[in-house]
Amino acid sequence: MQKLHKYISHFILSVVDWFYPMFQKLMPKQTYRYAACGGFNTILDIGLFFIAYNYILVKSTVQLGNIVISGHIASFMMSFIVTFPTGFYLSRYVVFQETSVTKREQLGKYFLVVFGCILLNYIFLKIFVDSFGWYPTPSKILTTVFVVMFSYFSQKNFTFKAKSLK
Repeated sequence: MQKLHKYISHFILSVVDWFYPMFQKLMPKQTYRYAACGGFNTILDIGLFFIAYNYILVKSTVQLGNIVISGHIASFMMSFIVTFPTGFYLSRYVVFQETSVTKREQLGKYFLVVFGCILLNYIFLKIFVDSFGWYPTPSKILTTVFVVMFSYFSQKNFTFKAKSLK
């Protein structure tokens, strides 16, 4: 399993870093890696959201006992199941490799930040779709812009913070 992990992380780094020379004048490597990996995970998230909302749930609500979940919130939850572990893996092994925090502590901190992202997603989707009457997929895209900014600064300065050398 360790051999497979090393192969996968090395392959991802090779692919991501192959494009870095085009962006090196614009941003540091870590920021670029975050943008590339986060961009991939975001596209995956929005794609899964779109498929779940339009084709799996067919824009309908989900009833779990006495709880009724709107289609756009259920679709968000379905895409989250996939993008949470992929996001952690990419952040841990591609973007923020230099860190002083243990893997277990990182996972806990990552979950806290992601929980904040979940709350932001939920709040913005409820406002945009339920209050403003906007379409769910464009609402998800706009929500993602706000959530990505929050996530980047939280992950960099909290979850994967490198120990400063003094």
